[in-house]
Amino acid sequence: MFAGIDIGATTTKVVVIDDNKTVLGRFVVRSGTDLISAATEALDQAVAQADISRDSIQAIVATGYGRKNVPFVQDTKTEISCHGRGCYHYFPEAITVVDIGGQDSKIIKLDAQGKRTGFKMNRKCAAGTGAFLEEIAHKMDIPLGDLNRLAHGADTTAKIGSYCTVFTATEILDRIRAGERMDGIIRGLFDSVAKRIVEMDTLTNRVIMTGGVVAFNDIVAELLSIRTGVEVEIAPHPQEMGAFGAALFASDFSSQ
Repeated sequence: MFAGIDIGATTTKVVVIDDNKTVLGRFVVRSGTDLISAATEALDQAVAQADISRDSIQAIVATGYGRKNVPFVQDTKTEISCHGRGCYHYFPEAITVVDIGGQDSKIIKLDAQGKRTGFKMNRKCAAGTGAFLEEIAHKMDIPLGDLNRLAHGADTTAKIGSYCTVFTATEILDRIRAGERMDGIIRGLFDSVAKRIVEMDTLTNRVIMTGGVVAFNDIVAELLSIRTGVEVEIAPHPQEMGAFGAALFASDFSSQ
């Protein structure tokens, strides 16, 4: 048995696999300020779901921004490497991985052998990330879980021009006062997320999305498909894909 821990700025994810690379357990918790406690809780819950003992785990690899904070792992890997390896396991061909997390967005390009050929990251601002959506939902007084449903039900897409969370919130309030429909505004909000991805880099080959945002808001993949003219797919268990990739790296220890 092997485990991967992805300690992100917003959530901590753990995936437990066996030597056949089958997912046996996975769990997600809020990261908070005590990263060791979050990693320990998520690992314990994933192990319980897998119905195994923690002692049966041969190796653990950590990834994410808090990967250096966990003392009980055998190795650490970057998020880029883990999302790339996780997606390539399910799609063993030339792919472009689009990962939208809580604090940043990444575009990872892999060739047919799974080797990384390109990488872009948006770190300048939280706009277009999970934190951006959470903040806008809060300002609009709409439950975060309702955004995807409302966007799917819209028959119009508002054009959101601002690139800053603060300015976007102001722009949305102005549109509400002008009488625009809420569902169309929310669909436009998600479309602005897709627009930022397109502006980061050209999406080539098969396009696969991962991350917590698309795990709960598949509308982003739909709008990105419209903008690019290609079918954008969502990876299996997208929120835990980084942890899954880390678990695959942990499984390399079986041959050592």
